[in-house]
Parts: sequence; structure tokens; C-alpha cells
Amino acid sequence: MKKTILFFTFLTTVSIFSQDTLQLKSQVGHSIDELREFIAIPNDALDHADINRNLTWLTKAFNARGFNSSILPTEGESLFFAALPMEDEKPTLLLYMHFDGQSVDPTKWNQPDPYKTVLKSKTEDGWQTESFEDLNEDLNYDWRLFGRSTSDDKGPIIMLLNAIDLLQKNNMEIPFNIKVILDGEEEKSSKPLPKAVKEYRELLEADFLVIADGPVHVSEKPTLVYGCRGITTMTLTTHGPIKPQHSGHYGNYAPNPGFLLAELLASMKDENGKVAIAGYYDGISLDDPTLEVLKSVPDIAETINSNLAIRTPEKVGGFYQESLQYPSLNVRGLGSGWTGDKARTIVPATATAELDLRLVPETDGNRLKDLVKKHIEQQGFFITDTVPTKKQRLEYDKIMTVQEGPVTDAFRTDLDNPYGAFLANTLKNAFEEDVVQIRIMGGTVPIAPFINELQIPAFIVPMVNPDNNQHSPNENLKIGQLAYGIKAFYQILSTSPN
Repeated sequence: MKKTILFFTFLTTVSIFSQDTLQLKSQVGHSIDELREFIAIPNDALDHADINRNLTWLTKAFNARGFNSSILPTEGESLFFAALPMEDEKPTLLLYMHFDGQSVDPTKWNQPDPYKTVLKSKTEDGWQTESFEDLNEDLNYDWRLFGRSTSDDKGPIIMLLNAIDLLQKNNMEIPFNIKVILDGEEEKSSKPLPKAVKEYRELLEADFLVIADGPVHVSEKPTLVYGCRGITTMTLTTHGPIKPQHSGHYGNYAPNPGFLLAELLASMKDENGKVAIAGYYDGISLDDPTLEVLKSVPDIAETINSNLAIRTPEKVGGFYQESLQYPSLNVRGLGSGWTGDKARTIVPATATAELDLRLVPETDGNRLKDLVKKHIEQQGFFITDTVPTKKQRLEYDKIMTVQEGPVTDAFRTDLDNPYGAFLANTLKNAFEEDVVQIRIMGGTVPIAPFINELQIPAFIVPMVNPDNNQHSPNENLKIGQLAYGIKAFYQILSTSPN
């Protein structure tokens, strides 16, 4: 593949958006229809048949735009791959998105079917349902499309397809070779991805990678992200009596696993929220230039605290962006006995904490899990990875069952990478405002396998509104963000990096 030296003396691209707003609005209208059709195909990451139906739809949609497409089998769900005809003299851009979605509980949604898109407008009291027929007269960019995966991540796929439509309508030359890889199980950790990237390495070879996933900065300004944190998980279970026991009979006698677990968790952090486990933050240092970049992001602490309804944040970093540069240790769930109307007067048999550990490039997920386990042992626990036997229960005072999840690595591209400069300048020229450039975002996208195997820089170009409720009931996409995404893709794919 021809590697191109980037000098970034950008060619002036005539923008359709400064000349023909009606053309963009017409394309946005078409993208709404196409997105509704796509959303109507359920895409639960846990349902194999769902994923296959989506693969059929994607094949038809990309082939209609002149892409050559393939279904790439993996040890799990298949990947979808598509590419426009290749030209040796052009640099190659690899685009990553995913088409699977989180499971839904329809009873939690404010609409009968999360896979049937509903149009709504915001009112003082909440949301009002609108008729799609009204969009023919007034394409209101503030109205929203509610449905599973409207924003995460089917919306950006539709934005790309409709940007390609406009490029073809305007006979615009694309100065890149375009490859697209779409993941079918991102929402269940993309476990087969590392092996699949190795297997399909030659097919995926590119000069740089762009991920179109996640929300733009809360300021709603154009956003470019240079990395994301990784993740791993642990399940910690403490043990009391072998079966739940009457709290009147055994309340001062049988050790309570809830108290054992609470005491352990409390030992893992200090009063400022910093992880107290020895070595947890080793290897991380932030110099003055990096801190300046972090401070340039327009985060307002008062606004964040107000949105979260918290008085004082934890002090892992001095401000929000700095806090994201360190690995986290989060209790994502707790359980013991019964609660609420089903509460019982018992000493529970077990207590369980679900942990997630967000990773940064300087931290290895397996090493952090080992540090957590070492800390548990130092608190006097015997560790096992199974339910303890009666013999073990009689031998040890404190027993902890520890189960570990897989590791998804973090990634971070250098802030001075030339392809990053290309993307930042292109977005700035397209939207005529400064781009929010984020060193690393808090969430996780399974991109490290591409970076490690293909040895290419990667960037996230978020497309959707920051208040989109991704992974939650009432997920939504602002119509204006459809226009934003189409415009962003159009400008990126029509601007020469040479």
C-alpha cells in the first residue's frame, strides 16, 4: 500500500453545504427514512438471528452504493466488510462502526416498540410525539428519533451511506481508498475481534483508522478524540453460612458476607476517591504540555456537577479531563440477600460486587487484576475461582470467590499525528468553529486489536448528540446530528490530505 507523506497544504473543497442547504436537507430526509428501516431490524447482540438479518440489510445498502462487500466469519458473530474500488496511489482510510445493540426491556421505554422509531419534540413537560408526515413540510433539526441504536451505532452508519450518496450525486472524487468494517458484537465486548483482525489483516490494511461511535462533546462542538480507555471486569463474592440463616437465631453468630464485602470495598479507596491499592497508578505522568491540552477542553465543573447532582467530585485528578487519564476502579453492582418488598430477616449466604476497571495505555488490565487480588489477600481472604467446598469453609475464616472478565486494551494516538491534524482541520473548516480535541475519552471501543495488528493511528470522530441515552431506555438521535454526521463524512471524504 502506498504510504503518503502528509504536508497538510489542504486543497480548497467547494462545499455543497454553503451553496445548497436544500440538498443537505433532502438527504437528511432520505436518511431518516433509511434509518427507520434499519432500526426496524432488531439487533440484540445476544441474538444470532438478529445479527444475520442486519448483515443482509447492510450488504444490500452498501452494494447499492458501489461497495464490494463481504461477510467475515469469526469465532462469534460475523463482521461486515465493504470497500470501494481501490487505487494504489491513494492512502487508505479504514472506518469502524458497529451494528449490534444493547438488549431492550420494552416496559422501560416510553413507546410500545423500541425497534419502531418514534419522532418526538421537546416540550417544557418532556417529550411530545410528532408525525413523520410533518417532516415533509418542516425538517426540524431539534426533533429527535427515538429507538434502539438510533445513536449507538446505526445512526452513524446511515450518515456514512448518505454522505456517499451526496458525493456521488455531486461527482466528487474521494481522495482515499475507503474500507469499512462493522462489528456485530461490540455490545458484548467483541471477544473474537483480536483473532479476526489477525486473520483478515491483509484485507483490513490501511493508513489510518476512524471510529464513528459515541457522542460529541457536551458543548455540541465538533469533536475529535485521540484515544479511549480499555476495560476489564471482576466479580467478587464473599461467603457466610452455607445457606441463608434466620437473623434472630444466628445474627450475632454467623459472619455476615455483606459486612465482609463492604469492609473490603471500603479498603480499596481513600476518602478522596483515589484507589488505595499499591501500584495501581504506576507508570502514569502528565507533563505541562499534556495538561494544557486537557485544560483546553471546554468542560465546566459546575455544569458537570449540576448534571450529576453531586456536590464534590472524587479527586483522582484535579479536573474532569485529568481524571480520565488514570485507570478507574468502579463498583458497578452490589447484591446480597433480598431488598425492598422482598426483604427477609436473614443472614445472607453470599454478597457479590461486580467491578469494572477502566484502563489507560500505561496500565495492563491483567496486572491491575493481580493487584486487586493481592490486596484482597492482604485483607485476610483466601481466594478461589469457584464456590468454596465445605472443607475450605471450615479451614478459612474469610473466603472470596473471584471471577475475571476479558481485557479490552486502551489506545491513544499521539496528539501531533498528521492524520489527526488533517481531521481536526477538516472539521474546523466544515463547521467554521474550533474543534474540541480530547486526549482520551472515558468509554471503551474495542479498537486496540486494529492498532496492535495493523500498526496504524486511530481516531474517534463522534457523530451523535451527547444526551442520546445510549445503552438506556429511550435512546435517541437529534435530527440535526444526522445533518452533522452527513456533513462531517462528506467533508472528510472529499478533502485531500496531501
